Amino acid sequence: MAMPAHSIPELMTAEELEHVHLPGKSTELVRGRLLVREPPGTRQGRIAATLAYFLTDFVRRNRLGVVFAQDTGFKIESNPDTVRAPDVAFLAQARVDQIPDRGYAALTPDLLAEIVSPDDRPGELLAKIAQWLDAGTRLIWVIDPRSAEARVYRPDGSLTIIGADGVLDGEDVLPGFACALEDVLSS
Repeated sequence: MAMPAHSIPELMTAEELEHVHLPGKSTELVRGRLLVREPPGTRQGRIAATLAYFLTDFVRRNRLGVVFAQDTGFKIESNPDTVRAPDVAFLAQARVDQIPDRGYAALTPDLLAEIVSPDDRPGELLAKIAQWLDAGTRLIWVIDPRSAEARVYRPDGSLTIIGADGVLDGEDVLPGFACALEDVLSS
């Protein structure tokens, strides 16, 4: 049963978040606090779907794991809970059996992508990236359609900027995966 907006507690658990239904909104949980946003814009959704297509094709052909669609939640912190939802995510086959039948998997993707929207605030985006890295994500692609570039973040603190003519590389997380950023950004 959905939790009415007027009865949402100040601090929530991941289990309570499952029952929050705010029509037309995307929700995440950050250290127990509900974060409500507008859903991804059409352009961001198209870019996320295109990237998910390329990743899924590679991952399935090579039986490497699973790819998740936009706004799939992962519980990456507990007490208080944090449930984050990347635009695209990959989980290696060795951990697929940790996904529960219901609720949010208490794990972090091996690789994820965030598509920058016009309303994203840089500080909030960097905080989100830090949470993912602290939780164990091994490779993060932040794709900015306005500047036609991608920033690649890794747990060791290194950062690579890829221009529009560059390539998204799976590195040691998805060896052999390569996709031209231009192909992800184009219609």
